[in-house]
Amino acid sequence: MNTIKKHLPKSVLIGLAAILLPFGAQATSDTSKNTHQLYEDNCASCHGSDYGGFIAPGLNADSLKGRSPTALRSLIMTGSFDTLMPPFFGRLSDDDIRGLVKYLQTTPKQANPAWTIDDIKASIKVYVKDESTLPAKPTYAINSMDDVIGVAARGKYGRGSGSKAVFINSVTHKQIGEIPTGTAAHIIDYNPANPRWAYVKTDTAEIFKVDLYSMQAVRSVKTGFNGPGLGVSRDGKYIMAGSYVPHNAVILDADTLEPLKTFELEGVDPDGKMVSSDSGMIIGTPFADIFAIALENAGQVWVVDLKEGFPVTKIENVGRHLHDAFLSHGGSKLMVASYDDSIVTAIDLKDRKIIKKLEAGCVPHVGGGSVVEVDGRTLGFGTNFGDCDKMVVSVWDLDKMEVVKQVPVSGGTESPAAHANAPYVAVDIISKDRRARTIQLIDKKTLEVVKTLDVGGHAYFPEYSADGKFLYVSAGYSGDEVVVYDSKSLEKVASVQMESPAGIFSHGRVRYMTRGLSPDEMKGAK
Repeated sequence: MNTIKKHLPKSVLIGLAAILLPFGAQATSDTSKNTHQLYEDNCASCHGSDYGGFIAPGLNADSLKGRSPTALRSLIMTGSFDTLMPPFFGRLSDDDIRGLVKYLQTTPKQANPAWTIDDIKASIKVYVKDESTLPAKPTYAINSMDDVIGVAARGKYGRGSGSKAVFINSVTHKQIGEIPTGTAAHIIDYNPANPRWAYVKTDTAEIFKVDLYSMQAVRSVKTGFNGPGLGVSRDGKYIMAGSYVPHNAVILDADTLEPLKTFELEGVDPDGKMVSSDSGMIIGTPFADIFAIALENAGQVWVVDLKEGFPVTKIENVGRHLHDAFLSHGGSKLMVASYDDSIVTAIDLKDRKIIKKLEAGCVPHVGGGSVVEVDGRTLGFGTNFGDCDKMVVSVWDLDKMEVVKQVPVSGGTESPAAHANAPYVAVDIISKDRRARTIQLIDKKTLEVVKTLDVGGHAYFPEYSADGKFLYVSAGYSGDEVVVYDSKSLEKVASVQMESPAGIFSHGRVRYMTRGLSPDEMKGAK
């Protein structure tokens, strides 16, 4: 599943202060406790509860060393243009901002806090006690649940009334429901075995089980403090969630959200060092009753069998700084991006071994992945973060596992989107200038950029509707809308207003798993 990355400048908290304050070396006075809570309430969902970074950089004594307090104060007041950071002038007092700057410049990155299986269990909230009372079919007009598109709306400050999961009928382009999440929604996944259930995970690692028929949350659970990783098993029985803070992952019962087993994420990295690791991507697959999880810092991929004890097979030396991944070939092959090695590593989930490491350009990123069948070839597309010397979209032949082409694009890219019924692979440009307003369209046959769309706000996270007729794009930061285009003519057909929309997730993904392949192609892939 695609995410915003913690190394880029881009509550519903359960007893958080009580948990975090004991391990915070600076939290020893009323003043520091108050400032710590100020950080938690306004900064931690993006910059990390351990001050070490999440979807935005770490804020601590080391990362801010040598920075001017005046410049930092000004940045907090005005916000950071073309990132998710809004201006805090008027929201925080000048004394609060000055105190926060001083506090952060003297506070080290904190030790990894504990959040145990008992803490997870105790965090469960039940909003609908008897789910048998829920409606037997949708309470709104919709032809197919595959027509549902979910949008993770962050809200201006990453929390508050604007933070929600918004659901849209992708035939009419009308909103059909919304789920308040308290803090910024980040990931939306769906149950492959029962179309009524969705799962929404926030930046503060709370998961909401959502009944799409009645458009209400029925349960929630807090699995950590920060971390986007989320996957649902092919039979719909299990959820796996991972965290940056703390360094663990948990398997939950998808029905009750009860935790079944936790995993401490640590291992030997490609340089031979034993490290504790953030959780990268987590993915279920139609291929088998397994989860795959990337250990970002350890450079490993673990394959977890969904049977008694949840045994783990560890695949080592996958790459340095792993994060996101996508599936191909019926879900049997996993393509994992390695930021620091400029590669994407292909893994055979059947044999549980590395197939090949493919050239992928600078800071490779694959989002939720895009795979298309063209002239008998299975082509995978990968985007690249950052301002690289050579800004390209990599295209691989996933049958032969070789590079086909690196398509020049106008800037760094984050999330490719494709559909079997649409002629173009869409990529979002993430440069810090007017290029960030644009989406570029690559022709699937010629593998050339043939069109650039100016969306109007910072354009990111494109997603096709389940039938491929429409392309949805978030126009966040300055746009506050989701823009809809005809997938063939590329004419704008609709706009849906919301506060800081981010990730877009089609319900159709539960059938085709990877954007660009039809269900038939997924079943029949080599």
